[in-house]
Amino acid sequence: MNYNDHRPGLKARAAHLALALSSAAAVLTLGVSAVTAMPANAAGMASDVAQALKLRLPKTPIDAISCDTLGPWCEVVSGDTLFYIDETARYLFVGRLYDMEERRDVTAARLLELNPDLLAAGAARVASDAPTGRDEAPMQAAASHVDLSSLPVAGAIHWGNPKGERLVVFSDFQCGYCQRLTAQLAKAKVHVEERPISIFGAASRKISEAVLCAKDPAKALHAAYAGQAPATGKTCKDAKALDANEAFARANGFAGTPVIVRARDGAVLHGYRDAAAIRRFVAESKGEAK
Repeated sequence: MNYNDHRPGLKARAAHLALALSSAAAVLTLGVSAVTAMPANAAGMASDVAQALKLRLPKTPIDAISCDTLGPWCEVVSGDTLFYIDETARYLFVGRLYDMEERRDVTAARLLELNPDLLAAGAARVASDAPTGRDEAPMQAAASHVDLSSLPVAGAIHWGNPKGERLVVFSDFQCGYCQRLTAQLAKAKVHVEERPISIFGAASRKISEAVLCAKDPAKALHAAYAGQAPATGKTCKDAKALDANEAFARANGFAGTPVIVRARDGAVLHGYRDAAAIRRFVAESKGEAK
């Protein structure tokens, strides 16, 4: 067989290989171009996120953005509060961020860096995009005892055991721990005087108003925690008392929810507790336990 008879086939295969290599090079070049078209560093990414936030939350003051330490999340500082947003500025996360490897509450540590006088007992709060019409008082250090006498009768939802120890609970219907707490309060057989506050902004306020103005506020409260808040209708006179709840919370440094207060003596318990802990808290007020 003549060697030259195979040269056209070899040439075709060589040409095909060259074309394949050329295509691969083109793909590689396109990939590099796509990468270099993205923000070159965390500062560039933070700049892009800042621009997006100006468009989507124009009324929320943005003091600082950091995109270099929390994986896919950027940390946003707004006054004394924190929230987190993904690199595309599409998903916004309000709450506590935990480092599972270092076993630390990242949000609480950062809040204390921003404001050493702030007791970070609850969820971080993002400033509402829509103005609420209420003056914001400076946040105080969280109180361990409070005087409940300044709170109006309105603005509260009573449920639970009417003959049990009365506990005043400051809560937000969008707070997961507040929702979990309801089951423990029922198990502890206490009389709950629940006073909603808007830790999570305007959306929480609307839910609170709808619950307070419902025909059966106690039933509406549990429905709201189940994600079935009553439809928003006309605001009733009781809804105005929410301002008093929130002013009281700010004055006493309630930065998060839930907060449980013993009506008997004003002692304060910050955060979620199970039924056993609630019973101990009640017993202490009667001198039955220490």
